[in-house]
Amino acid sequence: MTDATQPIRDRACSYPNVDEGTACTQSSFKSGGKAFLFIGEQGGRHKAMFKLSDSRAEAESLAQQHPKDYQVGSGQWVTARFSDEKPIPVERWRRWLEESYQLTQRNKKK
Repeated sequence: MTDATQPIRDRACSYPNVDEGTACTQSSFKSGGKAFLFIGEQGGRHKAMFKLSDSRAEAESLAQQHPKDYQVGSGQWVTARFSDEKPIPVERWRRWLEESYQLTQRNKKK
């Protein structure tokens, strides 16, 4: 069986100046000391957390429609829960990952 988190992890590592580490039981991906992705296992499913700004309204809508799969938290963090059988749509996680990474870059320039 394929690990649905691996393409997300690989893409996160492909960005410039990214450090992979561990926070609690999740893998963390940081650039310039700022986290842009937490990903790992939780309750028999995968969990990915992205920091979003422009896509927050989309995430809030998904959270209302699919509360077991999406949650919008504080500090711009959005959690997506998924499985190997039902992964996050590729277009969505790629867009969210790019946005999350770019937010760390904007904050670095201040």
